[in-house]
Amino acid sequence: MQAWGENQGIRKSMVTFFADPAAELTKALDMEMTHPGPPSVGIIGRCKRFAIHAVKGEIKTVVVSEGPDDPAGDDDPSATLAEGFLEAIKAEE
Repeated sequence: MQAWGENQGIRKSMVTFFADPAAELTKALDMEMTHPGPPSVGIIGRCKRFAIHAVKGEIKTVVVSEGPDDPAGDDDPSATLAEGFLEAIKAEE
């Protein structure tokens, strides 16, 4: 995660990357992919593409990029990209 963070230039920013190697958080948030999908891509057990906006420990917004035949959100990740996520945050009020 540290190398990925360095690659993405998040050092000294408000963004923090966390690892979830045992999928404990993924399962607790109900974000585990269960779509059978093609076995070659290893979907089962992976974390969905999602973003959470939390303020002082309170979750305000959760967005997930997925579709019926696109469990990983690869075809349309727009909900979890910055622009789409900021729109969701603005709609909170």
